Amino acid sequence: MDYAGSILFIGAGATLATDLWTMARARLFGVPAPDWGLVGRWFGHMARGRFRHERIAAARPVHGERLIGWTAHYLIGIAFAGALLAIWGFAWARQPTLAPALAVGFVTVAAPFLLMQPGMGAGVAARRTPRPNAARLQSLFTHAVFGLGLYAAAIVLNVLSGE
Repeated sequence: MDYAGSILFIGAGATLATDLWTMARARLFGVPAPDWGLVGRWFGHMARGRFRHERIAAARPVHGERLIGWTAHYLIGIAFAGALLAIWGFAWARQPTLAPALAVGFVTVAAPFLLMQPGMGAGVAARRTPRPNAARLQSLFTHAVFGLGLYAAAIVLNVLSGE
């Protein structure tokens, strides 16, 4: 598979792994899955020039916010896979190793801690939530799963492409 196709497959695969983890986490531990509609609402308001909210759930709904949120979720996962290949090279996709994938997974937790959570009203690293440490731990676990998903998706890609 070519460079762009590899990024697309690995990023979408890792994001899917993250979604499967959040579904399992909800079933096994009762931890609710993220509301991608609210993320879509946040992005929808960005298009209108508003980047920060006191509480995104109280903001005016945006037409198609659920689709916007899910699309953004997968596009961001694909962009992070692109960063992985940009840093470690296309050779990593042909012979994936765990450490770079996990490193990217852990580094990507900066996005919700420093951008998404503050922008949606939860504060830096979820400090304004009822249980900030629990929210932080969930973010770290989820992004570790994303890193594992990057690695697993690259392995699957190699198996499917016969490499």
